[in-house]
Amino acid sequence: DDWDMGITHVIRGDDHVNNTPRQINILKALGAQLPVYAHVPMILGPDGARLSKRHGAVSVMQYRIDGYLPEALLNYLVRLGWSHGDKEIFSIDEMIQLFELEKVNVSASTFNTEKLLWLNHQYIMNSDPVHVAHHLSWHLGERGIDPSTGPKLAEVVKAQRERCKTLVDMAEQSLYFYRDFENYDEKAVKKNFKAGVDEILQHLWSRFDALDDWQPEALHQVVLDSAEQLQLNLGKVAQPLRVALCGTGVSPAIDLTLHLLGKDKTLDRIARAIELIKTL
Repeated sequence: DDWDMGITHVIRGDDHVNNTPRQINILKALGAQLPVYAHVPMILGPDGARLSKRHGAVSVMQYRIDGYLPEALLNYLVRLGWSHGDKEIFSIDEMIQLFELEKVNVSASTFNTEKLLWLNHQYIMNSDPVHVAHHLSWHLGERGIDPSTGPKLAEVVKAQRERCKTLVDMAEQSLYFYRDFENYDEKAVKKNFKAGVDEILQHLWSRFDALDDWQPEALHQVVLDSAEQLQLNLGKVAQPLRVALCGTGVSPAIDLTLHLLGKDKTLDRIARAIELIKTL
């Protein structure tokens, strides 16, 4: 087959070293031109054994499902068995330009999921938000979300990229921007929806309802001014507001969260939280 297809180079794992002399002799016997052979070290699991499904070795598409960017996976695999000085992160163009077979490691490499996760986070944080948004849209679609029903995905990426290591994390933590949540986080409610909080939220509702400039700076000022007027520290105002808006105590900065949600969703969710607090 190699001869028939005009194969000039055969690059494969070093578990094939024993097969190579036999294949060379067969090709010589046929009078064929010999290809160049190269044998690269195997990838091992954390226990030092050959990487297999029990180590979590999966199909390439599973990494997409798990929320990895394709460039991050390529970068990790290239760097796993090859190096170029101390450089860790390479663009695809750099991988093509700099890669040399002679620089492939002699010893086997160990697959480290934590390192892949770190690298993926670097790509999420530093890649063009529009590019990340393109891949994020697939994950939202898998969760029944139409991205056109909420804020621009690239803006969501900018708001979430510091905290999310995978696109799965980002999709799960961004659902409330596009779909009303059914339930509040119980711990967040217990901690933040205490007696009197409905009055804080009612004050905020009134201020937001009267606001025409729905930009982060103006929204942040409303929260600051409200805390001052109510004689409360900022956390006593911002955190109940966050739970009202997102159903959880974790989100991007409150001004960005308000901006991305938009005025109508903000007012509706504050009103819903006020009604809930009255029943507690």
